[in-house]
Amino acid sequence: MSQTLGPNMPETPPSPSIWALSQMKLRFFARVRRFLQTKRTQRNIKSRNKAMVNKEEQVTTADTRSGDDDDDDDSVVLQRSVKRLHFGGLEEKEMAAIEIERLAREDVKMRKLMAELGVIPALVGMVGSEAAGRRRVAIRALIELANGTYTNKALMVEAGIFSKLPVNIDVLEEPTRHEFAKLILSLSSLANHTQFPLVSSEVLPFLVRILESGSSCETKESCLGTLYNLSAVLDNAGVLLSNGVVQTLLRLISVKALSEKALATLGHLVVTLMGKKAMENSSLVPESLIEIMTWEDKPKCQELSAYILMILAHQSSAQHEKMAKSGIVPVLLELALLGSPLAQKRALKLLQWFKDERQTRMGPHSGPQTARIAIGSPVNHREAQEGKKLMKDLVKQSLHKNMELITRRANATSGDSSMLKSLVISTSSKSLPC
Repeated sequence: MSQTLGPNMPETPPSPSIWALSQMKLRFFARVRRFLQTKRTQRNIKSRNKAMVNKEEQVTTADTRSGDDDDDDDSVVLQRSVKRLHFGGLEEKEMAAIEIERLAREDVKMRKLMAELGVIPALVGMVGSEAAGRRRVAIRALIELANGTYTNKALMVEAGIFSKLPVNIDVLEEPTRHEFAKLILSLSSLANHTQFPLVSSEVLPFLVRILESGSSCETKESCLGTLYNLSAVLDNAGVLLSNGVVQTLLRLISVKALSEKALATLGHLVVTLMGKKAMENSSLVPESLIEIMTWEDKPKCQELSAYILMILAHQSSAQHEKMAKSGIVPVLLELALLGSPLAQKRALKLLQWFKDERQTRMGPHSGPQTARIAIGSPVNHREAQEGKKLMKDLVKQSLHKNMELITRRANATSGDSSMLKSLVISTSSKSLPC
């Protein structure tokens, strides 16, 4: 005997998964409807304004209407693409990502709207795909969505974009490596905020592996830009050093195309105690930095290299001795004469330190005897003059000793050795500035 439900019998409720999917679809179409209504309202306002123009502006009006048609087309494409991305098959998702990339490239407001429609988590999920083509279109779409929008970048990090970075970069083709590096560079602008999980992510190992691989210079430049942004936050120094970033950067500074950004990043790290110690213990320091100061065609690199050497040499007799043995004095003299104004200033400061230390070391054995005094204590005029004379003699001796070397290098650019000799002789008769 069949049974029928009475009027008071409750119906079987839908399963939670079906209910959640239905709610998500309703929210999605409600957002798209609001967007289309906004577009329609804007179009109506434009139409009323057009009705008030005179007949001489009919050509311009026709062009504007064509633009409205494009807006309508974009709205339809957006609706279709978002629907396919959420509910379509694999191929449909891939085509949707291509359309989203195109739309996101054109308008910041469109990028924000698409984020509200939930496209970012779906695209992040596609980044983890094993299909190279599907992964690439998703990355390109995310790059466009991240452009100029802090919120979208934070949503990508929240969606777990860094967990999609492959451990083995050998499985990635060069274009995919470059696009990954470009996306991470964009997201690294979050470095000053808590939204960038540097310690717990695969970002640094991924970047270091690319920098140590045979990837293109353009890809490596993006990676160095990310490290530069991260190193600007002093709290990140510890995790950067623990991932071997300093040694990687020191190996890259000899590549002229990459040297400037690598040196700038080292300049951020050298001001920390851990960073300075890591550089002091490296076998590449100071020789590689001294070599860069001879790059006449890279004045910015010369300035950065001199800056790092200044930090390393500050109040460190061991580093002074190490640099002197590596032949830094002739290079500093040349930089002090031929470098940029900033490079000259830094080179002269380093020379001052070397001369002060030499004067202290040789004082008891030869030359005028000047007692060592504490900073701030008074000295008489005679003692001050003797100290200045000793400094002049030391500088003159070093300048004349290296004049021929400097002249040969200067002739390659100026072709006028007599002018340089007169500059050296005149400089030797003056005391160095502080």
